[in-house]
Amino acid sequence: MNEYLQTFIRYLAEEKALSRNTLESYQRDLNQFLEFAKQRDLQAPDQIRKTHIALFLGEMRQMGRASSTITRMTVSIRSFCHHLVREGIIQQDPSVHMEAPKAEKRLPNVMTIEQVGHLIDAPDRHSPQGRRDRAMLEMLYATGIRVSELISVNVDDVRLDLKFLRCANNAGKERIIPITGVTAKRVGEYIEQGRQQLIRNHPEELALFVNQLGTRLTRQGFWKIIKKYAREAGIEADITPHTLRHSFATHLLESGADLRSVQEMLGHADISTTQIYTQVSKKNMKDVYEAHHPRANVT
Repeated sequence: MNEYLQTFIRYLAEEKALSRNTLESYQRDLNQFLEFAKQRDLQAPDQIRKTHIALFLGEMRQMGRASSTITRMTVSIRSFCHHLVREGIIQQDPSVHMEAPKAEKRLPNVMTIEQVGHLIDAPDRHSPQGRRDRAMLEMLYATGIRVSELISVNVDDVRLDLKFLRCANNAGKERIIPITGVTAKRVGEYIEQGRQQLIRNHPEELALFVNQLGTRLTRQGFWKIIKKYAREAGIEADITPHTLRHSFATHLLESGADLRSVQEMLGHADISTTQIYTQVSKKNMKDVYEAHHPRANVT
């Protein structure tokens, strides 16, 4: 059945133009399901029944997989079965009417404004790499863009004089995001006093943020950078590149920004995705109230 899986993955890549991370997620989920089927001597797709899918998902729950993971696996299996029916490989879809468990809504990890300041101030201000790293951290927090968007930014995408950034998501949809004056200053310092040194062997490089070889920085490269500075800043919480995006949205809403504007800047297609940050904001408001109101803890 692996042959059918590879055909499905090619379909998702070529026809649906899904990102590499999404394709890898489908591949991983379906590899596990097909291995489960193989262990039960299911040799062909038309042998798979609804009960087999339910048993597989039940095993995943017993292994302690999160409900969000089970939901994703259900979607992967359902999409694969739809594809098999569409291609005429099977007549009946065994995944029809299967309900995915409701994913737990976890509040995103958010840094305090003080922690963000410590993180951004951690890089060396005098080395090319330090100027680059400070500019990247400033830009992530100033715009809330994803790391994939950050490393895709070219020099021509930033207008320091007008203080805005043009970026595109994985689907190619562009958006214009304002940047702060300090962000424009840090990026300008990096371009003039850091980037030129880094790209000396690749002067034709278009990427704004480059590695020590002078070529476009990777996601893995940035991951190591932010982990390093979180340690140096003494931040004990598990900081990921997405934490700055979460912090950007939450801090804006706490400061009175309207939800629709934050949605536009984050590039969310559905405003319900942005609304999760209002819950974080309300939670933080409650903490501040209980910490500072004179009679908050009176019994």
